[in-house]
Amino acid sequence: MSRAHYQRPISEFLADSDEEVLGHLTQGSSFAVESTQRMAWLEQMRILRAALPTYAARGNIYFEYVLPRLGRRIDAVLVVDQVVFVLEFKAGEIEFKAAALDQVWDYALDLKNFHETSHDKVIVPILIATRSDWTETILPPADADSVLRPVRASVQGLPGILKLALHQLPGKPIFAKAWEQGRYSPTPTIVEAAKALYGGHSVSDISRNDAGATNLSITSSYLSEVIADARSSKKKVVCLLTGVPGAGKTLVGLDIAAKHIDKLDDLHSVFLSGNGPLVAILREALVRDKVDRERIAGRKLTKSHARRSVEVFIQNVHHFRDECLQDTAQPPTEHVAIFDEAQRAWDREQTTRFMARKSNHSQFNMSEPVFLLSCMDRHKDWAVVICLIGGGQEINTGEAGISEWINALTNNFHGWRIHMSSRLQDSEYGAGAAVSAAAALPTTKFTDALHLNVSLRSFRAERVSDFVKQLLDIEEAAAAASLEKLLPRFPLVVTRDLDRAREWLRGKARGTERYGLVVSSQAQRLKPHAIDVRAPVEPVNWFLGSKDDVRSSYYLEDVATEFQVQGLELDWVGVVWDADFRFNGCEWDPWSFVGDRWQRIRKSDRRTYLKNAYRVLLTRARQGMVIVVPPGSSRDHTRIPSYYDSTFQYLQRVGIPLI
Repeated sequence: MSRAHYQRPISEFLADSDEEVLGHLTQGSSFAVESTQRMAWLEQMRILRAALPTYAARGNIYFEYVLPRLGRRIDAVLVVDQVVFVLEFKAGEIEFKAAALDQVWDYALDLKNFHETSHDKVIVPILIATRSDWTETILPPADADSVLRPVRASVQGLPGILKLALHQLPGKPIFAKAWEQGRYSPTPTIVEAAKALYGGHSVSDISRNDAGATNLSITSSYLSEVIADARSSKKKVVCLLTGVPGAGKTLVGLDIAAKHIDKLDDLHSVFLSGNGPLVAILREALVRDKVDRERIAGRKLTKSHARRSVEVFIQNVHHFRDECLQDTAQPPTEHVAIFDEAQRAWDREQTTRFMARKSNHSQFNMSEPVFLLSCMDRHKDWAVVICLIGGGQEINTGEAGISEWINALTNNFHGWRIHMSSRLQDSEYGAGAAVSAAAALPTTKFTDALHLNVSLRSFRAERVSDFVKQLLDIEEAAAAASLEKLLPRFPLVVTRDLDRAREWLRGKARGTERYGLVVSSQAQRLKPHAIDVRAPVEPVNWFLGSKDDVRSSYYLEDVATEFQVQGLELDWVGVVWDADFRFNGCEWDPWSFVGDRWQRIRKSDRRTYLKNAYRVLLTRARQGMVIVVPPGSSRDHTRIPSYYDSTFQYLQRVGIPLI
């Protein structure tokens, strides 16, 4: 399958007329081609026809090379001799703007990380400002993975850059046909995935397809089959899907919702989440992306209009609940409801208290799972509920865990069929008794197809979640062994110096790779380090803001807690570890800061919540992580060095390198 709108040996490109090339480019476009786009393509062709005759028999050219993960297309890719060149043209520009340099760098990194036959190649990103008269005279350095820092070139200087790179950079000759047939197996962030799926791509376009991640497609197909069967045979079904942190549970849910986004389709689906920050971030990202797509296509779309359609695709579960309360007889318009982070749904006590206090429903007396299932049960014919479940992810009071869903089904909804992950009996899900009760029912089916066992969050090291679990469970030898396998590809370091951690994060990130600081919501004694968890971060700005936005994660000033980052991820993460969760030499010791002193947490559920908070924080990184354990202060009775030293020593003993 061709990934470019036009791809040819350079010799054929030089022989083809402008009209022939334009015909292919226009045919490949998914929108009407405006005259400005045609002019831009013609200018690029003119520039490359002048620069490439020397390489007519030495490589191939690819115009409008599609990168589904980023939802973008590279202007041109050249594969010449031993080098892959990534070209971005900025028509009419004199300056080489930082955002444009990051853009072409992102393209090069996407190829390096996710295009199979580019993994071992030298990649040179080049930004051409068509009105500039300045060109690099020395090639920028390459990083360890053989991706050069972006090269700046004028139109006149481009031939010299190509010659310089081919002369200086080592490597084996690339066979262009073999290179272009390499698999593209991206690992998108959840924001990138949502934009790609909403934009019409399938889950197979934007996910890995290696042996370790095949069950992502298997799970998606299994759910589609269940939905089709439920409709045809008039059944009501619940699917309980589990997965390790970052395995793609949310991606699968978004894929199902995106396939059936049309409200007139009786398969109409909705993606629901009680995670307010996640919903806000995804919605805003989709709105911005939709407006940008329409602008590129030459059409004007207001953000308010785009927001209306996005809000149907992704909804806050509490708003869905409130809609169902307005008319207690009518079923929702959707026959398929996907509940993200279903283990965080509220128990009866929490829901009843909230409904009486906030919604003026003093007679309400159901848990959230019972009520949500009752809403879908109003359908007279069929319905499907898909619960996406993370193990050890409950982080707040009143979160019922998955047992409440299973108990609701076995006690209240006997006609529903249950398709259940075969891993739900594992201790981390805390649902053993409920699962055993459901297993006795003839309507229950267990399957491996509903468990995602490989983390896709980190394309550098899939087993980060295993290491974090072992670290928190104090399985020291196992954690050390896992870390030894991680470190070659997943940089993980520890420091006592927050400024040094900030330098490390800035130094590691390339292009628009996002980095930021995260802390526990109980980390109240980091104020001497200018970190105040009581000043809440605005998640949309923190996650979506650009490098020049002081509210963004890039500035490393505002920090996010487990509540803002659950379900999301960054490329590079700094975890600042306070005295709320201390290692005392043999076990973890959870504390809460009240008034002017620490108080030991004794309630088992609160102890679990704090441990899970650190589990969330330690599994947010896609590419690498630095852990900061402050040194404390002997002059401050709330930050005695011993509160921190034993934690730092434990991390060192496991083998985390010091910077």
